Amino acid sequence: MKHNMIKRFPLLLMIAVLLVSFMIQPRDISAAEVDIPAESAILVDAETGKVLFAKNADIALPPASMTKMMSEYLVMEAIEEGKITPETTTQVSDYAYEISANPEYSGIGLTQGKDYTVRELYESMAIISDNGATIALAELVAGSEGEFVKLMNQKAEEMGLPDYKFVNSTGLDNAHLGGNHPEGTDPDGVNLLSARSSALLAYHLINDYPQALEVSSQLDINFEGHYDVNLNWMLPHEGDNFRDFYYEGIDGLKTGFTELAGNTFTGTAERNGKRLISVVMRTDSKEARFEQTATLMDYGFNQFQTKELFPAGYQVEDQQTLPVTKGKEDEVAISISEGFTLPIKAGDEELYHIEYEINKDRLNEDGEIIAPVKQGEVIGKATLVYDGEADYGYITPGNNSVDLVAETGVEKANWFMLTLGAIGDFFANIFTTAVDWVKGLFS
Repeated sequence: MKHNMIKRFPLLLMIAVLLVSFMIQPRDISAAEVDIPAESAILVDAETGKVLFAKNADIALPPASMTKMMSEYLVMEAIEEGKITPETTTQVSDYAYEISANPEYSGIGLTQGKDYTVRELYESMAIISDNGATIALAELVAGSEGEFVKLMNQKAEEMGLPDYKFVNSTGLDNAHLGGNHPEGTDPDGVNLLSARSSALLAYHLINDYPQALEVSSQLDINFEGHYDVNLNWMLPHEGDNFRDFYYEGIDGLKTGFTELAGNTFTGTAERNGKRLISVVMRTDSKEARFEQTATLMDYGFNQFQTKELFPAGYQVEDQQTLPVTKGKEDEVAISISEGFTLPIKAGDEELYHIEYEINKDRLNEDGEIIAPVKQGEVIGKATLVYDGEADYGYITPGNNSVDLVAETGVEKANWFMLTLGAIGDFFANIFTTAVDWVKGLFS
C-alpha cells in the first residue's frame, strides 16, 4: 500500500499543481458576465470609438451634472474661437449667485460684485461641479443661459448625439431653479442624455480639448477661502475615505447627482497608451457609481488588445480587381486606403471580415468601372464586419469604414481602339443572334 502511494505521488503532485495554476489564472470575463447594476451603462475605446460593452445604452435618462461636459465643451470652444480667454473676467448675476449660495447644491459660494476669471469659474465647474459658476460662464459665452441652451442643443446635433435634450447648463431640474429656468424651456423641464450620448459627448470633449483632463484630474480646489476635494473619488486622493476607490489611470471626467437622476458618472482612464471612456447612470449610491466604473474599466483593460486586423493596401481575396470598360486596361486593382485597427478580445481575429460597396455612379449596367480611372481614386467604401455573437458597434457612425481606392490608374482608350471595340461588339452580337436563330430552327 505504501509502495503504491509512493508511485502515485508524482501524479497527485502534478494534479495539485494544475489545480493551483488554474485557480490563480485570470479568468476570461465575457461581456455577459460583467455585472453592472446601473440602469444604463457603456464602455468605449476613446481612440477608435469602438463600443466594448453596453447595457440599455440608448435609454434617455437625466444625466444630472454630467450635463456640464457640454458646458465645458462650449467654453473651450469659445476660447479656441477667440471670443473669450482664460483670463477674461465677469461678475455673477443675481440668478447665478442665488444658485451658488444654495447649500443644497454643489458650489463654492460665489460673491457678487467681484470679478472672476474664466479659468476660476471653469475649474469650479469641472472640479466640484459648481452650478453658479456654470451659469455665470453660460451667461458670459451666450449672453443668457437661454441662449446658451440653444448652443448646447445645436452642438449636440453637430456631434451626432443620438439621444439628448438640454434645458439648462447645470443638470439641475428646472423646477429647482427657483423660477429662473432658462427662457424658452419648460419650467419643469429636465435634461436628458443616453449613456451612448454621454460617452460620445465625453469622446468629443477629450479628443477635441484634451486640456479638459488637466482640470478634471486636479485633486482639489482652494478658491475664495473655500477648500474642497474633487468629486471624483477614483483620483489618487489622500485619506482613508477615498483609498478604496482609487483607480490607476483615471483622470476624469464628470460626476452627477439629483434625486431624479440618481448617482451618475462618466469616467475616463488611460493605461499604457490606451484610453477608455465609461458611463454609468442611475446607480444606487456614490460608492456604487465608482465601483461599477472600476468593473467596466477592468473589463476593458484586461480583456481587450488593440490590433491591426487589416493593413492599408489590403485586398479581399477574389476581389482584388474590378473590370474596366473603355480603358487601355481591362481591369484595375483595388484595395483599402487605411488599415483597420481596433481593440479586440484574444482569439477574435478570425471573426472579422471586410465587405466592399462600390459607388454605383462609377459603374455601367454590367458592373464595369468606366475609364478613365485615376490612381488613388475613391471608388467605394470598405466596411469591417464582425461575425461574432455580440457586436456593440462604434460610438460614431462610419468608424468601421474606410475608402476603397484604385491602386493604379487606367487611361481612357483612344477613339480608334474604342471604334474597333464597338465594331467587334457589333459583329459578336450578330454572331450570337445568328447562332440563337439556328438553334431555334432545330430545337
